[in-house]
Amino acid sequence: MSTLNFNPVNIEQTLVEKKFPTIVMWNRLEGRPRTHHFDRALKAAVRDALWMIGKQWQMGEFKADDAGSPVYAKVHITSSKLDRYKAANGPEKDFEYNIPLEAKAEQKKIPFTRNNSEISIDIRLQMGRYWLQLLKQEGLDFRSEYINEYTFELPDKSPDTDYIYAHKDVWQQYAAISGRCLDGYKLFEHIRSGNHVADNITNDTNERADLEKLAGKFTDWFSAMYYQPLDEKDHAWLPDRLEYQFKCSAKSDVDTKTLKAEEYYHGHLDWYAFDIKEETGGAGGPSKKTFTDSFIPSHVEFDGMPDTRWWKFEDGMTSLGDIKPSTTDLSKLLLMEFGLVFANDWFMIPYVLPIGSLANVKGLTVKNNFGETIWIKSTEEENSTDTPWSMFKMKSESQNNTLFLAPAVMKTHEGNPLEEVLLIRDEMSNMVWGIETTIPTPVGKGDKGNEAALRIRKFHEKLIDSGAVSVDVPYAAPISYQAMTEVPENWIPFVPVHKENDNREIQLQRASMLRIIEGDPSDRPEKIKPKTSILREGLDETPDPLAYYIHEEEVPRSGVKVSQAFQRARWLNGEVFTWLGMKKKTGRGEGSSGLAFDKIKNVKK
Repeated sequence: MSTLNFNPVNIEQTLVEKKFPTIVMWNRLEGRPRTHHFDRALKAAVRDALWMIGKQWQMGEFKADDAGSPVYAKVHITSSKLDRYKAANGPEKDFEYNIPLEAKAEQKKIPFTRNNSEISIDIRLQMGRYWLQLLKQEGLDFRSEYINEYTFELPDKSPDTDYIYAHKDVWQQYAAISGRCLDGYKLFEHIRSGNHVADNITNDTNERADLEKLAGKFTDWFSAMYYQPLDEKDHAWLPDRLEYQFKCSAKSDVDTKTLKAEEYYHGHLDWYAFDIKEETGGAGGPSKKTFTDSFIPSHVEFDGMPDTRWWKFEDGMTSLGDIKPSTTDLSKLLLMEFGLVFANDWFMIPYVLPIGSLANVKGLTVKNNFGETIWIKSTEEENSTDTPWSMFKMKSESQNNTLFLAPAVMKTHEGNPLEEVLLIRDEMSNMVWGIETTIPTPVGKGDKGNEAALRIRKFHEKLIDSGAVSVDVPYAAPISYQAMTEVPENWIPFVPVHKENDNREIQLQRASMLRIIEGDPSDRPEKIKPKTSILREGLDETPDPLAYYIHEEEVPRSGVKVSQAFQRARWLNGEVFTWLGMKKKTGRGEGSSGLAFDKIKNVKK
């Protein structure tokens, strides 16, 4: 029996001759712990402290640049609260803190009529159902009387009722509720006009008194359900600018601060929507609130930031390494630099501000771990000659470091657009077109503008072709003259005109296309009017419609998109606010309508 020698003298020769079986590859290495306790390993003890000190010296850590950490801070803050509000050209009012500022600024009157026709049928039905529920709860059996008095009536079929008969679903719903349902808005208008809710219903004194009590509940319910201005013109929307404009002010015993939002259209209101103007001197307002206290500063933390503790792993909720900025994404690069390089250089001193307050940090001292006390100045004071860097700073004519905490909602639920208009430039026809991409139907929903325009066109063509009126004009020539080409009926023209008493400044005035249908006996074709309230500005004024102008600079080459939808938000006290708001976005560039004049075309045989 031979004995294998596992102690070769020449290891290289032994491996080449393959005298012994060996492991030449592996796919995993596993540690074999010799104890069940890991206290010693997790301590990460340093065996050579001198080597660690040498590496710190080599990396320049002994220079002590920015090495001090704040351990104590003392701050002095003054603040004042908003007390006045003014919407565009409306009157100045007391500021209301029980209402979100978005709802206050964006609110618009819900349109219930358009071209002397009833619309918003869904809200009218909702109001009618609520009134009938009130009657049922009080045991008052006047259901049929109110339906007969305030009912829906289906109008006759005619060119003026195309808003109903041109759309099948609208006509079906109108026919279903006609004579069967209560129009709650008619009842609401009857009450708001100073009339009695029991008029033409009952003459019994007790029943009339009970109905009057319900009338107050009914009007209060509707006012709480939909937040809208009492006066139709008391809102902040500027039709000629396609944006909101309003201002708020805060008066104190030493100054007056005015916040102006001259170009608000984003849909979310915050400090960046305002410009601030401060006027010093006694303003006759309340005394400013002062706050002085000491704090222990704490590190600013965010998800995914590198942790400073040994063996502690980051949660990884924010993958900063996955950010792929382009050469122009400076904001992303600054974010990465803040998170990866200077994350532990930022500290926070907590201070709770009430909403709607304007605060100024009058003094801030910080003591670091070396015992040094430092007076902290703003970046404008430190860099008075250079352009200062600042955050949450409102635009001002002079130096102003006021922090504004806007009384705005955190989140808003936005409904589907009821109206949407795309304003584009058409260089070929030298005008601007307002394309109604979404129009409101009488039943309270948004419909596609191009499809609705096509249905209305077909409806009028059928009325002419039905035999009610027919005119045959024989052609004797192989060609015909066309004065103007057709444009879809949801395209509303805006033509450039000179501003009054100005030979240079240009405005865009709303115009109208003609509805020209072959065989139409009318010697004056009908002018096509917009269906959206965005472009109908001034048309429903009585007794005479008003012209509508838009400032030319508000429609750039990229165009703009303006939409209107219901907004819903819950405020601090739990109250829910629903209002009708507008929003403006950038368009999709120029377009062409294909409009042409004075064309010769071949006559079809």
